[in-house]
Amino acid sequence: METTADLRNLIEEALPKSLVEKKSGEGSISETAYKEALKKADARVFQALRIDINGEYEALEALLIALPDVMKPGGRIVFLTFHSGEDRLVKRAFKEGKKAGYYSEIAEDVIRPSAEECRRNPRARSTKLRWAIRD
Repeated sequence: METTADLRNLIEEALPKSLVEKKSGEGSISETAYKEALKKADARVFQALRIDINGEYEALEALLIALPDVMKPGGRIVFLTFHSGEDRLVKRAFKEGKKAGYYSEIAEDVIRPSAEECRRNPRARSTKLRWAIRD
């Protein structure tokens, strides 16, 4: 592989229409549905590569560990996460931080964008907001 198009072609080879049909439980799916499944697979593969190459989880974990030491008492922190892996790290760190006495309050429930916000800004659909207050 030398180009992103080569990778996309490999993903398409790995995602035959018959596999998508089995997963959907239907005997046959439309070309449009197959293209959507392929687009979703492409996005996930490219996202996984970006996360790994950029060391995004490691950087986020390092920040979450250092956070209590750099926040002033009463300070507030807010994270917007864009996928479940990031959200899981933030949620766990906030819960552990509250248990350890670093945070006086944390968001008990995630805050999601409204349907109207997602309509105006489709990229907001996967975002989750979590917050914490330094003790």
